Amino acid sequence: MLQVRKAVQEDLNFIMQIYHKAQDYMIGSGNPDQWGHLYPQEEMVRKDIEAGICHLIADPEGIQGVFALCTGDEPTYRVIEGGSWLNDEPYITIHRIASAGKAHGIFNCAADYCKDLCDNVRIDTHHDNLTMQRQIERNGFVKCGIIYVKDGSTRIAYHWKKG
Repeated sequence: MLQVRKAVQEDLNFIMQIYHKAQDYMIGSGNPDQWGHLYPQEEMVRKDIEAGICHLIADPEGIQGVFALCTGDEPTYRVIEGGSWLNDEPYITIHRIASAGKAHGIFNCAADYCKDLCDNVRIDTHHDNLTMQRQIERNGFVKCGIIYVKDGSTRIAYHWKKG
């Protein structure tokens, strides 16, 4: 059974291995531009761990996935084009989710964990990340429009709200 826990610095090397595997998967599946081999950088992950936002998904076999769980306003979500958010209530955001590729249900586990914490959960993904789009939509998230990340590139924005 998959469970979520906060990451600690001792997990950093394994987390980076998961991210490298995810980068290779995205590049190989026709999504070379979202992360390439440059994102997320180790320093960012280290800061995520220090801030307590880096979460791991594990089972008895070990760590199976990683994601960042951010609370509060996401600056890149302030402007949305081609639609609108489902509401303006407080929300949490799933970022940088990746799987070790050994267990099924990584996204479902992260989404369920977040849905238990907050009545509003947001996430975004690259238009070429078809695998993630399917997972997001299967978990009840609604496509709301397009947002722009810091480098100016677009992402499809999704929102789940309770009820």
